[in-house]
Amino acid sequence: MGEMKTLGEPAWLSGEGPESQIVLSSRVRLARNLVGYPFAHKANPDELAQIFEVVRDAISKMDGLRKGQVVRIDRTTPLDRQYLLERHLISPDLANKNGPRGVVIGEGESLGLMINEEDHLRIQGMFSGFEPMKAWQLVNSLDDGLSASLEVAFSENWGYLTACPTNTGTGLRASVLIHLPALVLTKQISKVLRGITQVGLAVRGMFGEGTEVMGNFFQISNQTTLGLSERDTLDSLSRVTRQIIDHEKSASEVLLKSARLQVEDKVFRAFGILSHCRVISSHEVLSLISAVRFGRTIGILEGVDIRLLNRVMIETLPAHLQKGAGEPLDQVERDYRRAELVRGLLAK
Repeated sequence: MGEMKTLGEPAWLSGEGPESQIVLSSRVRLARNLVGYPFAHKANPDELAQIFEVVRDAISKMDGLRKGQVVRIDRTTPLDRQYLLERHLISPDLANKNGPRGVVIGEGESLGLMINEEDHLRIQGMFSGFEPMKAWQLVNSLDDGLSASLEVAFSENWGYLTACPTNTGTGLRASVLIHLPALVLTKQISKVLRGITQVGLAVRGMFGEGTEVMGNFFQISNQTTLGLSERDTLDSLSRVTRQIIDHEKSASEVLLKSARLQVEDKVFRAFGILSHCRVISSHEVLSLISAVRFGRTIGILEGVDIRLLNRVMIETLPAHLQKGAGEPLDQVERDYRRAELVRGLLAK
């Protein structure tokens, strides 16, 4: 099993783009399957290997991923799988599966392709800020190119055929990773989340399905892919996200008017702990970064770079710390190294 190289800073962490103080990133993912092969969970190792090679050959001719890094997940270490998971480049499902499976990582990690996850192909586009349409245009372009050289399973009645019926139709999953501390502090979050689910959207944790919500970061995505066009799905997600952004801004204004000193205290305490800590866990970093980010968003903390806060969030996660150190670290060592890294980053 070989160890993969440490990746550079992903473009989706740049802190740029519309509403980037509240919306960290936008992602669109397309599920596709090849004609002539069983779905990935039914395919044997030889068939999975054939799919992998056929797809790798196809992308070698396409601009979007031709120079991308190809990683065979089944030939990586558990640490590397966790590292890719922390960067949102692979899913928990792909990280935990065996057999010939992999991921292709484009420049800046804006474009990626999972091979032999739940479906043969999962094309992914990610951008900083509130940019679902931009992400869709990126993955749609690659999908058109792949469909021209690969025969993709499609039904006139049902649309794109997928391993899970909930993805049949467009095969499109669009999501935003959004930060909602004011709604949490004003105890409006439960009402907002209920409203999201009632209009057919799903709410998950920072790393997608089956993960917990940490640091007031929520992932919101569509649930329905059958009977809706790609444009309908993207419009629905965009409309609801804009409403949530407005609710978050209104809640922030209420807090500043009714409890400014308490909010300032929370923000500056968080910044103080992060700037001077000697031992700290990844959960505590996310919680404190949430408070600092909130202070930056509402103008209490000036001169704090959103991009830097995004880096702290990702680079202090367990696998990233160990990749940065170049060696496995136990929890005590990670908590020490994490504190050292946070102090160094915030000192900038």
